[in-house]
Amino acid sequence: MSGLNILHIEDDARTAETVAAAITKAGDKVIWAADGTTGLHLAAGTRFDLVILDRMLPDMSGIDLVSKLRDVGVDVPVLMLSALGRTENRIEGLDAGVDDYLAKPFEHEELIARVRALHRRANGQSHSAVIIFGDMECHIKARTAHRQGKHVALSPKEFELFKYFMQNAGEIVTREMLLHNVWNLNFDPQTNVIDVNVGRLRRKLEEGFDKPVLETIWGAGYRLHAV
Repeated sequence: MSGLNILHIEDDARTAETVAAAITKAGDKVIWAADGTTGLHLAAGTRFDLVILDRMLPDMSGIDLVSKLRDVGVDVPVLMLSALGRTENRIEGLDAGVDDYLAKPFEHEELIARVRALHRRANGQSHSAVIIFGDMECHIKARTAHRQGKHVALSPKEFELFKYFMQNAGEIVTREMLLHNVWNLNFDPQTNVIDVNVGRLRRKLEEGFDKPVLETIWGAGYRLHAV
């Protein structure tokens, strides 16, 4: 998946240069807009694969801008970057119509991983009848999981969790992403429900196999690996 056309709306030139360097290194093209008004006009007049949007712009907030984008029919995936990384900030962005939210500072690798995951979902590549990654298979309609051809018995919630990891295979999945997309929660209940369910899923996916596939990345989230 290469050659994406990305619009980056950001007033800070240094951040824009950092993002542009990461995107071009990944083989994609980026157009930079330094304010919300310019970004809105570009997004409305040109078909982009993805918009990367700063939350705090000189002429309008990123929250207002994404609402304007949706109002004029721009349905392109939007990734919001912001120094405001608390749970309530992420929730506000997601509720406004943002597809993903990444707090500053961020690693180049995670930025590109989020871009790839958003583009993949927007193009329906994660909604096929069967998702295959490494030696694992996720059968969407049958709601079954397999590893090396062997059925892995999962509870309904464990299957939803497995499906989401498979849809974002190889990418970092944060706790906020799991709360929003698997549990349909726009707030953190301050419980260990994610840790418990991820732990159960990991045991079921790895029991009887030589190599682990589900990694905990401390301070970031989780990542499903191919074997």
